[in-house]
Amino acid sequence: MSRWDFFFRNIQQDFKIFIFMLILLCGLRVGFIGWLYTYMNDGSTGKDIAVALFYGLRISLKTAGIAALLTWICCTVVNLLWMRAQLDKLRWWIGCAYIALLAVLFQARIPYYEQFHSGFNQFIYNTFRDDVQALFSTFVQEYQLFGRLAIAFFMTMLLGWLLKRWLNTGAFTLPQVDNAWGKLSMRISVIVVMITFMVFTRFGGSLVYSHSVSWKNAAVCHDEFLNEAILDDVQALYRAHEINELMESAQGIHINAERIRQYGQHLANQEIGGNDLEEFLEKHAQGPKVSKPKHIFIIIGESQAQWPLMSQYADLHIADGLKSLISEKNSTYVPAFLPNGPFTPMAVTGVVSGLAEVNLYPNYQPESYRKPYATAIAPQLKKLGYRTRFWYGGFSSWERIRDYVLAQGFDEFHAFDELKKESGNVWGADDKLLFETIQEKFQEDEQPTVDVILTVSNHAPYTVDLAKEGFPEEQVRSQLPQYAKNNKMLVKQLGHYWYADKYISEFVKTRYEKSPDSLFIITGDHADRMNIEPTPDLFTRYAIPLIIYGQGVNKQLLPEKIAGNHIHILPTLFELIAPLGFQYYSVGQSLTRGNNVGVNHLLWITHETIGKLDSNVTVPVPYAGTSSQVDLQSVQLDLEAMQAVSWWRIKNGRYF
Repeated sequence: MSRWDFFFRNIQQDFKIFIFMLILLCGLRVGFIGWLYTYMNDGSTGKDIAVALFYGLRISLKTAGIAALLTWICCTVVNLLWMRAQLDKLRWWIGCAYIALLAVLFQARIPYYEQFHSGFNQFIYNTFRDDVQALFSTFVQEYQLFGRLAIAFFMTMLLGWLLKRWLNTGAFTLPQVDNAWGKLSMRISVIVVMITFMVFTRFGGSLVYSHSVSWKNAAVCHDEFLNEAILDDVQALYRAHEINELMESAQGIHINAERIRQYGQHLANQEIGGNDLEEFLEKHAQGPKVSKPKHIFIIIGESQAQWPLMSQYADLHIADGLKSLISEKNSTYVPAFLPNGPFTPMAVTGVVSGLAEVNLYPNYQPESYRKPYATAIAPQLKKLGYRTRFWYGGFSSWERIRDYVLAQGFDEFHAFDELKKESGNVWGADDKLLFETIQEKFQEDEQPTVDVILTVSNHAPYTVDLAKEGFPEEQVRSQLPQYAKNNKMLVKQLGHYWYADKYISEFVKTRYEKSPDSLFIITGDHADRMNIEPTPDLFTRYAIPLIIYGQGVNKQLLPEKIAGNHIHILPTLFELIAPLGFQYYSVGQSLTRGNNVGVNHLLWITHETIGKLDSNVTVPVPYAGTSSQVDLQSVQLDLEAMQAVSWWRIKNGRYF
């Protein structure tokens, strides 16, 4: 066999790898849709599924092409240079390794989508910074890690056997041509076809970039579930990488010194000539709206979503504690409220440092440890005479939370390490023990105090003994839709929300009874972890509550039609309690000044309407009924300005 004939045989074997992987990827896509079909919108049709499968086929040409390229480089090219090398087994082993990767990713993708309603995205990078031991325990207890790995192993064994049989099928030989020009034409044709095929796969079923398909333009369906199904797991990981790189480099908001000045002036709403970023964030209080409280409590409830507080879920009775606080005269409530980001560290950033989420994880950035940011809550409250303390139900090493909180100016930090340990799990202490410890250690001294409390119980692996706590499981189950009544995990999650609601509200009432000159601010770190509906609307899925309760609070304390997110808590607090002219720094505006739009990395919200930043679709919030018109360009500019200023401050310091 000539070198050329050997080469032609090898590229056919690479093509077999390509075909096998493409069929596998399409099969996994069908399996994904079939397994999680309940997440599909009711209005989706067979045509929508067909469109998703077609575009999925196109984008998976790239993923299958990666496998073929690997075998082409490692086997075909090597054989072209060294014909004696026996590389058929290597090609098969490369194929098996790729199959194993796809099998493991597929098994991981199912629970990932059930948890986050998304394929792999940039937030998987949070996993690399999280508590590995706790994550491993959660994967084992809640997501059947070993069982899923076993399934992936058997998938790999079976598919590897099929791949071997497929590779052992025969190969075509080139037609024998005697004259030199005929041979040259034949070989040029093979090379041209091979290059054309590479371009065709690289552009996802097109020969030109303008008609190519990628993760950026593959969302062609009206159904978000089907759009996520279009991306195979390798393409979803590529999307995660690209977005993470984009956010870290800040190319998405085109940052340079001049642009920072423009964004800063937009936030300040005035011309400022210096190059000190903090000057653009300086504000002055308009005078107190309540008497200065002696004690302030800011409670960030783990997965404290908004939807259980809504009237349509009242029969579940899992949020009666917070609803009782909202109903009292000395409280006010903001339903149109969003988290700073999709995970707890972003909530901590928003409350502790006052900075917008830009996927930089300031708890790992050197700038966060040089000195507190001007927008940080603790140093500014100290100017009003408060001693600041942070309480966390988890471990002090999680996400460097202890180091970060103390570096940002808090006087004290307390965590699971020093709490009672009668119960809890790999993430920390049960909320009951956390609040009992705070009550026991709370001292009525002369100095006013601010206590920020971050809970952990309403989080997988959901280990609270709900029966012992008195959770009315059967009553809650009876109020669920028929399709959800037998969902044991959902009932357990609802029980943990009930548990968190119970102990947060009991703590507030007990503490207020003992210290009536107190102010309480209650919110959640994020939502988007638990819903009854497989495809909840945007508000039900993402919104979190903001409740202000205590001394001097009333229903008219805040304007009626306001909206915000975590970075609006700090300026709102200062406008409530600070003396006239008090100088403070914040990225967000105070809700007392009528801030009417809340925005984060994904969403925007007003009192009547919610929408996604990457979509022109707007929907009314459930309690409003009708949606209002929103200037999306203005909303986008607000977000870019807050993100740009936050990114620059974390990455480059206060000067530009």
